[in-house]
Amino acid sequence: MRKNALLATSVLLLTSSVVAAQLRPRTFIAGLTAPLAFVQDPTDRSVQFVVEQRGLIRVVRNGALESENLLDLRGTIAATGEQGLLGLAFPPDAANSRRLYVNFTNASGDTVVARFRRSSNPLVADMSSRFDLRWNGAAGAAVIAQPFANHNGGHLAFGPDGFLYIGMGDGGSGNDPNHRAQNPATLLGKILRVDVNVPDSDPIGYAVPSSNPFVGAAGTRPEIWSFGWRNPWRFNFDAGQGGTGAMVAADVGQGQWEEVNYEPAGRGGRNYGWRNREGAHDNVTTLPPAFTPLTDPIHEYSHSVGQSITGGYVYRGNALGTEFRGRYFFADFVASRVWSVALQVDATGEARASDVREHTADLGGTSQLANVSSFGLDADGELYIISYGRGVVIKLSGIPSAPVNLRIIK
Repeated sequence: MRKNALLATSVLLLTSSVVAAQLRPRTFIAGLTAPLAFVQDPTDRSVQFVVEQRGLIRVVRNGALESENLLDLRGTIAATGEQGLLGLAFPPDAANSRRLYVNFTNASGDTVVARFRRSSNPLVADMSSRFDLRWNGAAGAAVIAQPFANHNGGHLAFGPDGFLYIGMGDGGSGNDPNHRAQNPATLLGKILRVDVNVPDSDPIGYAVPSSNPFVGAAGTRPEIWSFGWRNPWRFNFDAGQGGTGAMVAADVGQGQWEEVNYEPAGRGGRNYGWRNREGAHDNVTTLPPAFTPLTDPIHEYSHSVGQSITGGYVYRGNALGTEFRGRYFFADFVASRVWSVALQVDATGEARASDVREHTADLGGTSQLANVSSFGLDADGELYIISYGRGVVIKLSGIPSAPVNLRIIK
């Protein structure tokens, strides 16, 4: 007789048919035209706004489109190719100041960052309140000139520090022909950081934070927060409950590599390498970078996988389940694919990406995702995907894991 058979005490074994956690999509809003962003109203949890490339900001209240728009800029912008109304952000004091900020390309194709104030109806902006931030001094043109029609960047986000971050592409064409992303005298190919908490009477509409990394550096624009971006298409801050405050940013590649960059909270002054580097690989090196070292991405993928990355969010909500909390979601616009990665943050605050998972099939496949242009979060930190091709916003939820089964073996 085997020794195990003599045991009088039952052995309790845990067994389960554990399956990989899945995601469940639900159409939240349909009937949109070329949507590019989904932004929560910070003053009303029942309201979100959808940015349409053609120049409209649509209002969603209690899951339904309203007939009135927050903003209509269709008569004043260029909206072809990569141009259009590209970004929307609300400041931390939006409830009191009633301000909002938008990023668009004007009729000449140049970048405008404009401030508006909400009217007496909080779902409609006061068009007469428009003020364009003046990047060339109080007497200069209130634009950032764009030499080509592509790579306009356009994303706006307020950081945990209360400052406005602005993503600027390299000015366009291919391989940044004038090396603008490494030129300290131009705002192109950079992420900018400015303080817009200034009076309405301020002649340029912003101040440069004294803590910006290049303040006082000869020949360098003080608005610059970081160098070396080709076309940062969506960056956001890990600012939810349990978040690190880090910026996680996607940068669209040239011909071979798409990349995700990670920046610990407050660590500006970095050079992400373009055009000298594409992803973690040498690219055009005929001219030196503005400075070194160059910061490599934490994740990249080749053009055999996708051709135009769309940045998303570090998830801190509840609906997807604990397995997804702290993972970074991103997509590819051309391939219509969605992934998430785990972020392993070390003692210095730097992160390493691991455990890459694709969610495309769970979300209905490429035909349902149809050119993911952006992601969004609601007031509870729950995640949404914006399908540019279908004109819909998709809300994600989780599917409960299989229960653990208890089996007693004697």
